[in-house]
Amino acid sequence: MRSRYSAYALRDVPYLRSTWHPSTRPPELDLDPDQEWRRLEILATRAGGPFDDDGEVEFVARYRWATTGDRGRLHEISRFVRERGRWLYVDGDVA
Repeated sequence: MRSRYSAYALRDVPYLRSTWHPSTRPPELDLDPDQEWRRLEILATRAGGPFDDDGEVEFVARYRWATTGDRGRLHEISRFVRERGRWLYVDGDVA
């Protein structure tokens, strides 16, 4: 989760796509260069340990729009699966 947040902040589209499960990965991913990700707060986790094949992360990510200075937040419960030893983002529910 933290690495994907960092990838959004750095606009690292190849990394985001490589950590997205193929069954839900969008064909294209266009990140808005005006959106600056500022902070990640992990609120809760479920499973996702060394012996689990799935897990959930509830988080709040805060951002700012560079041109206007407006601030916002994304509150999501994300689902992940582990395949061949790698965690992949499946989907999430905006809270």
